[in-house]
Amino acid sequence: MTHRIIPLLPMLALLIWAAAEDVRTRRIRNWLTISLAAGGLLASLVVPTALVTPGQAGLGLLIGFVFPFILFALGALGAGDVKLLAGIGAWVGPVAIVQIFLAEAIVGLLIVLVQCAWQGRLTALFKNSAVLAINLAHINHLGVRHMSETGRSCRSIDRPLPYAVPVLVATLIVITMF
Repeated sequence: MTHRIIPLLPMLALLIWAAAEDVRTRRIRNWLTISLAAGGLLASLVVPTALVTPGQAGLGLLIGFVFPFILFALGALGAGDVKLLAGIGAWVGPVAIVQIFLAEAIVGLLIVLVQCAWQGRLTALFKNSAVLAINLAHINHLGVRHMSETGRSCRSIDRPLPYAVPVLVATLIVITMF
């Protein structure tokens, strides 16, 4: 297993940096996400022990962009979050990025539930989640713009969770299961 993780150490270093920055500033800088994506694509081309081929790296980048972009369009994620998952996709390929996307949703849910319970904000969380679910169920009548505006209004300024944290945890889980 260790021989499979070693080629991913640059990705993990950038991902740890992104998580620390996201916790501190609630932003992930473009140079970091671009470095992550370029590094993954480059590694697939020049590193003999890379886990993915260049085609898999490109497809991983694309899938890693499309899935969170849908959430971004609905106002649930920031642009840096989208670029972060795309960059990871370039390192791990299409199958692993889908696994990471699903795992980070579960990890993120658990973290948010614990944080909101700790802060006494579970009622607000459930209310906002219900509003979003109802809007999503009626998106054909309300439109994407309304859904996006609702998503932004339900997200508090002091978001309980920096997205890069569950992404880091999920990535570690998935790559150790390779």
